[in-house]
Amino acid sequence: MTHALPQVDRLSRTFTQLLSSTRRGARLARLLAVIELRTWGVPQDLTERAELVVAELAANAVLHGLVPGRCFRLTLVFDPAAGRITVEVTDARGELYPQDPPADAEPEALRPGGRGLLLVAALADHWAAVPHPPGGKTVRAELSTP
Repeated sequence: MTHALPQVDRLSRTFTQLLSSTRRGARLARLLAVIELRTWGVPQDLTERAELVVAELAANAVLHGLVPGRCFRLTLVFDPAAGRITVEVTDARGELYPQDPPADAEPEALRPGGRGLLLVAALADHWAAVPHPPGGKTVRAELSTP
């Protein structure tokens, strides 16, 4: 008996890069994402939303996912037929997961941080954090054209 293998959409584009878990690495993740998305011909509005999501997830990986001596990974997947970008940022701290911001949370004017995932939730169609064996996690956000 033969089994049909799933067909991979040859038009999908994928980019993966390991980056240092530093502020410079997070900044580079954002810049590389924009260059890659523009090269792929992703619509400007979708590229701009993805840029902000990459910036926030990379900054979180550096700030909250840091394990000394370990890098973080940025992965972008663009499916032009669906008009969808998947952004994944993988770090080495699997014991610390981001939490969904409360829906009724009042932003505090003087609070120094904590608004990043609100931004990701507002810009992405869906986001989630999943385990990345052996001890890390991947935060994934999906964005699509309206």
